[in-house]
Amino acid sequence: MSYISNALSLKLIRSRLNKGDIVYPCVGSIGNSCVIEANGKYHIQQNIAKITCNKLTSPYYISHFLMSHLGMKEVLKFNATSSQPNVLVGSLRKFKINLPELLEQQKTASFLTAVDTKINQLTKKKALLEDYKKGVMQQIFSQDIRFKDDSGNDFPEWEEKKLRDAVLINPKSKQLPNSFIYVDLESVNSGVLKKEDRVLLIDAPSRAQRLLKKQDILFQTVRPYQRNNYFFDKEELDYVASTGYAQIRTKNSSKYIYHYLHNDEFVNKVLLRCTGTSYPAINSTDLGKIKIQIPSNKEQSKIADFLSVIDKKIEVVNNQLEKTITFKKGLLQQMFV
Repeated sequence: MSYISNALSLKLIRSRLNKGDIVYPCVGSIGNSCVIEANGKYHIQQNIAKITCNKLTSPYYISHFLMSHLGMKEVLKFNATSSQPNVLVGSLRKFKINLPELLEQQKTASFLTAVDTKINQLTKKKALLEDYKKGVMQQIFSQDIRFKDDSGNDFPEWEEKKLRDAVLINPKSKQLPNSFIYVDLESVNSGVLKKEDRVLLIDAPSRAQRLLKKQDILFQTVRPYQRNNYFFDKEELDYVASTGYAQIRTKNSSKYIYHYLHNDEFVNKVLLRCTGTSYPAINSTDLGKIKIQIPSNKEQSKIADFLSVIDKKIEVVNNQLEKTITFKKGLLQQMFV
């Protein structure tokens, strides 16, 4: 075990960066670091540390160490008192690290860099799919793209209706069960139910009121620009949602309505009717007044099926990405001990 300063030179000044230098934020996103790949192309400014390795030290190995659990543990030892995380550049010299021979450093760093490359590829692939879906949705819901029936004929023209005339908003719930899975605004992330906490009715928050039925849609009425809505496709009858969502039930294609609620035109109409600044919100009455475009049931199904295929592809890539990130975290914890 040696002090990191034995292998490195550290500076916190406005300085030109050279190939192999490590940049390390000392305020805010501490723990993140990267290695510069080209000479003289970049400069650093305030609150960024420049770390230069000697000839027996791999900058990629050090960079991965700084992002590891052990590296972050060292950071937290010297975290300066502040409203946001920050570390003094002098403290970096006090970090301790097990430093193997250069060849082992290089092999370790090369393997971890390959995992990083995979993460970057999956991240880009996911972003491209999401951008593609967003563009296609805009064309579909503006009717620039139209589907045809199985015989190749045009479907009927779309109807314009207020949302409240096309769906049922906040249907009256039956008596809530004595215990249930509570779905609040923190439970859903990017349309996926990430948290399923069971609570007793007697202990449940007052906002737990919306008893869910399969194919219900939860529309986030607080900060709706996040588009963090949820399509409930479970058979269980003991899921209850927060009043932070508008509960939407329809005899139309639920998936069509779900996708429609995410398109830019609809979201912009919602935002125009929101009140509040830090936490803009819309009430269910105003939500129901927004006009939407309704195609025939068969065209709704074709649109929903098409967009759901893209969603499935995004989900597959996202699962691969999450597994790879988890794999890397495990590697970092095992390699830097």
